[in-house]
Amino acid sequence: MRHPFITGTAVLALSVAAAAGHARTVGFSTDTCDHDYSTPYDVDVTTAGLSFHRTDGVPAKIFLHDGALRVDGKEVAVSRADAEALRRYEDGVRQLVPQVAAIAREGVQMGFSAMTSVTLTFADGDQRASMLEKLKRKQAQALREIDEGIGAGHWSSDRMTETVAGSVSDSIGELVGSVTSSAVTAALSGDSSKVAALQARADSLDKTMDREMDKRSEALEAKTKTLCPRLNDLAELQRGWKVRLDNGKPLELMTIKPKHSDDDKGDHKKVASS
Repeated sequence: MRHPFITGTAVLALSVAAAAGHARTVGFSTDTCDHDYSTPYDVDVTTAGLSFHRTDGVPAKIFLHDGALRVDGKEVAVSRADAEALRRYEDGVRQLVPQVAAIAREGVQMGFSAMTSVTLTFADGDQRASMLEKLKRKQAQALREIDEGIGAGHWSSDRMTETVAGSVSDSIGELVGSVTSSAVTAALSGDSSKVAALQARADSLDKTMDREMDKRSEALEAKTKTLCPRLNDLAELQRGWKVRLDNGKPLELMTIKPKHSDDDKGDHKKVASS
């Protein structure tokens, strides 16, 4: 027979872990992308043009608008074909940014929805009201940061990670710490009915959350997949233009990496032939 303390604590841990798993499914799928994409730059999208800037690396700042290009403050002459490619690139980024902002907002909302479900399931009384208010406040802050960042045309990978993943992870940590006290109290009381009630709540949460969050996760994933055609087009434009920097290297605004390294391919061939 299991000790009530072990049972009660395990119930809570599994339930919160399930919610955390749902809450952390905030990301941008690249399954349908031709390659893995990233950018070493922070990007500002304004009516004046696109500004790519960074504190480490050369060039430090690239600005383009309507086919014109400046690199570290210096005008760069480009061909007519490259000017058209840069225009299309700028248009592509302008269309992409609002999509990323919308997906980030939905991801944050989904994560906090999962944590709210856990709170409503396990917290009681004043603790529940306090935790719900804190979650509401943190969600509003995260959404505001998205609106002021990528939503306003300012992309920063570090800022996005801190806003989306950071806000959810921090809240999960606080949620686990707060709700655990209730589970421990019930377990230490030796009251089997309280432990049974916890188990019933966990079972109910598991069923409802799986159904609701799986549905929302699939919808969010479908939206993230719509980013890939735009990213593929941007990558194709970058590969096609002939713009070169002073050091002779091609202009690269985004990093394009194959999905599988040569080592991965070699390992795959070994497995296939074995």
